Amino acid sequence: MYFRCAQLQIVFEKMSETNVENKVERAAHNKSVSLPMSRVRLIMKSSPDVSCINQEAIFLTTKATELFVQHLAMSSYNNGSGKDTNTLSYSDLADTAEDTETFQFLTDILPKKILARDYLKSLQELEEDDDN
Repeated sequence: MYFRCAQLQIVFEKMSETNVENKVERAAHNKSVSLPMSRVRLIMKSSPDVSCINQEAIFLTTKATELFVQHLAMSSYNNGSGKDTNTLSYSDLADTAEDTETFQFLTDILPKKILARDYLKSLQELEEDDDN
């Protein structure tokens, strides 16, 4: 009985993994976007170097941003601890940003969380090292 339950659980996990990957694949080929293009336009126009923006450029930037976020989420989900519970946590994202070479530019944006007492302790140790 236990062996049968374990087999069913493995089959279910594989089905859910391929289901998530299939959804991501379909979203990548979809012509619509889920991020608001007006917000992307506003962010792009906030740069002083940009004077006018083509509608196609806004669409491509929005779509590329969506695909990047999906790739980051899938990498974090596949490498994270929430795979058992079908969840994605901040720590999964931070670990992926730190461990994966392609996402290391995000380590400043997604730092690992530390407790305040640990941070204060490390600051105190740095001050002691500077004094010596």
